[in-house]
Amino acid sequence: MADYRAQDAAQKNETRDTVSGIVDSIIYQNEENGYTVCEIEDTTGAPVTLAGIIPYLTEGDKITAAGAWVTHPQYGRQFRVDSYEKVLPAEEGDILRYLASGAIKGIGPRTAQRIVDKFGTDSFEVISDHPDWLADIPGITAKKAADISERFKAMSGARSVMMFCRDFFTPQTAMKIYKRWGGSAVDRIRENPYRLCEEFWGIGFNRADQIAMHLGLAPDSDERVLHAAVYVLRSEAARSGHTCLPQTELVRCTRDLLFGEEATEENAAAVSAAVERGIELLKLIPCRRQDGEQLVFDPRYYTAETYAAAKLKEIRRLTPQISRADAVRLIEKTEAQSGIEYAAAQKEALLAAISEGVMILTGGPGTGKTTIIKGLISIFTSLDYDIALAAPTGRAAKRMSEATSYEAKTIHRLLEMDFSEETEPHFLRGSENPLDADVLIIDEASMIDSLLLESLLRAAKRGTRLILIGDADQLPSVGAGNVLGDIIASGVFTTVRLTEIFRQGNESLIITNAHRINEGLMPILDRRDADFFFLRRTTEEGIRDTVIDLVVNRLPRSYGEEIRDRIQVLTPSKKGLSGTDTLNPGLQAALNPPAPRKGEHRSRDRVFRVGDRVMQTKNNYQIEWETALGDSGMGIYNGDIGTITGFDAEEHVFEVRFDERVCRLDFEQLDELDHAYAITVHKSQGSEYPVVILPLYDCAPMLLSRNLLYTAVSRASKMVILVGREQVLAQMVANNRHFIRCTMLEEFLRGE
Repeated sequence: MADYRAQDAAQKNETRDTVSGIVDSIIYQNEENGYTVCEIEDTTGAPVTLAGIIPYLTEGDKITAAGAWVTHPQYGRQFRVDSYEKVLPAEEGDILRYLASGAIKGIGPRTAQRIVDKFGTDSFEVISDHPDWLADIPGITAKKAADISERFKAMSGARSVMMFCRDFFTPQTAMKIYKRWGGSAVDRIRENPYRLCEEFWGIGFNRADQIAMHLGLAPDSDERVLHAAVYVLRSEAARSGHTCLPQTELVRCTRDLLFGEEATEENAAAVSAAVERGIELLKLIPCRRQDGEQLVFDPRYYTAETYAAAKLKEIRRLTPQISRADAVRLIEKTEAQSGIEYAAAQKEALLAAISEGVMILTGGPGTGKTTIIKGLISIFTSLDYDIALAAPTGRAAKRMSEATSYEAKTIHRLLEMDFSEETEPHFLRGSENPLDADVLIIDEASMIDSLLLESLLRAAKRGTRLILIGDADQLPSVGAGNVLGDIIASGVFTTVRLTEIFRQGNESLIITNAHRINEGLMPILDRRDADFFFLRRTTEEGIRDTVIDLVVNRLPRSYGEEIRDRIQVLTPSKKGLSGTDTLNPGLQAALNPPAPRKGEHRSRDRVFRVGDRVMQTKNNYQIEWETALGDSGMGIYNGDIGTITGFDAEEHVFEVRFDERVCRLDFEQLDELDHAYAITVHKSQGSEYPVVILPLYDCAPMLLSRNLLYTAVSRASKMVILVGREQVLAQMVANNRHFIRCTMLEEFLRGE
């Protein structure tokens, strides 16, 4: 379980300079993200160029900015703004200049002069509080006066949000809050600061809690403790995949988050009472296991698992039956047409898929899962059934299409994803608008999490057959839940496990070794003429240096420069000398060093550069993309890998190509990207790479597991290279302990 005491630390304090002055001119302004470049005249009369997130700035504004002096490679010395204070001008001349600048739509130079002539230094107060007075001025109708006032108050609202948030957030985050909540943002924050960590990516509980304490909320208040408990449940879902927690564990984690080592018995009692109150208010949902243990759910995961269990059993009950004799005839007909003679286990899988409403097919690489899919397509097409093929990721769907010559979509695209909020998907297909498909065939089902399963099942019409295909021995989904594992463990539906190797069985040591690992046997390491290699290295430095040298020099020298784009380094952990936090900077420096005309931008503690391989680290359903063929859509998902193709420092935007999809993003969205020269094995799920390099080094014991090693090896299609210690490899093969996710889908399926 995560240690919450050390999470979400405050930003580092750093020495900053300040400059003050009147805005003389606006050089550039992005209305979407607030990025502004302007020139001010400072207190000495010297011109100063400011650049940063300064929304709704206009000529005549008086500003005091904090930040640092930097030298832009093209535009020279300028002041990078980290935070600022802005006040409206007070003198008549400055007020006139402000209004005449066009800052407020509907007021031009002539109207500005008339307003200042009539109201003088009270002009802003009149515009804000007495717009009807403006109608006395020629050219301003009552409606126009009201519009002017609304625009002015909207600008004032942005200013108040930025000012209120400056002690807690970066200008970028404050701008996100304003764009979502508008001028009411400050009131919403004051009313309930904890909504920030619930509704905004990147704002943790501790930051929201800091604001709550600043506003005077008592440390042991029921409201604070309840929000902390909800946060713990949601954090455990995101971090560890739990859809629920034992109530005792929830109380302990919440207590640690709020009070740490100084927690008293009174604190523990307050947390227990708040959790009980949350249950009474239905903000937390209790559920008791068959062994009597009390679990607590976040309501959305309780709904997802109970609905999924009920719908799966309904599908089994209501799907039209096809007799076994008819199913056998359909299989024999397909064998005759395709010239394929199915093995016994494959026939068993086909029979179950044809005759039952829900069927699960699992097996490792090379065991013939694709052959089964092709056979099912042939059989169901002959019955004139509408078939839909889908997978959780774009890459998996693409591989499915190529292997079967039948269109496959991502589950999100199949469900016709729309969006309503930044962090939550909304699907146009659901119970009110179900899919037309008579048969749903879902590949890479081990990647499906509880919320996505619920959405898929809501869109399945009555009578739809559901066939889930995946490798049950791989790591579970990135999202919360243990969908494939729980469905299989319930024993409610027919599950067929394929074990006989067909594809490349005699030639591919990758497939042979993947199955050996899965059986708890050491992989074959001494063949030099195969596609599976082991390079022994004993030191952390030696492992790291060899991995980098393989990518940069050794493999390109042997197989050609083009192989670099086909290599993916997978590593068990982010930490350590062979973790992603170290390998990515090393590989970036070697493969994509800085150059005079190569655009780049620093975000957090790293530099992103044109040509960098990057990975999206969260689902973002609002990102728009288009392809060279003119197709367009929305949504880039956690785990999608792309390449940065351009930076536009002037507009504060950059471009990324994710396969065929090209996106134009704000600089602030660099927070959602990581470098992907090396990625964790967990992030590789559902993908396939021609060449996989896996460093084997000492890291957290829970990561040195058989299913992690098996997942990494099974991601490769052409070559696997293991680099490191043989004892670490042996430890991973021997460690068949699975990290248990706390879920209830299995018990819900078994229940009546």
